[in-house]
Amino acid sequence: MTDENELIVVFCTVPDDETAERLATGLVEERLAACVKVIPGVRSFYRWEGKLEVGSELQLLIKTQRSHFEAIEEWIHEQHPYEVPELVALLASHVGGPYAEWAAKQTR
Repeated sequence: MTDENELIVVFCTVPDDETAERLATGLVEERLAACVKVIPGVRSFYRWEGKLEVGSELQLLIKTQRSHFEAIEEWIHEQHPYEVPELVALLASHVGGPYAEWAAKQTR
């Protein structure tokens, strides 16, 4: 597998179920992601415009190829309701062979 085909996991928080479903469905339909997991019950603590904020969110775990990150970033910025959506990608350094092959096929 070449570097650009390596599997990454992109983290993105969203404010509600509707946004989570819309983004998850869109990413998979557009073949930008092989799979998107939606994890409810996330509490986020962060500073925004000089003030401490605490919010209830959902966490998206977006599994895709490294080469798709820029397209995902552009797509998320167009679709996401936040002014500054979270987009953090981590390289999946150990991935089972069959899953890696499946994920690569889903994002071609």
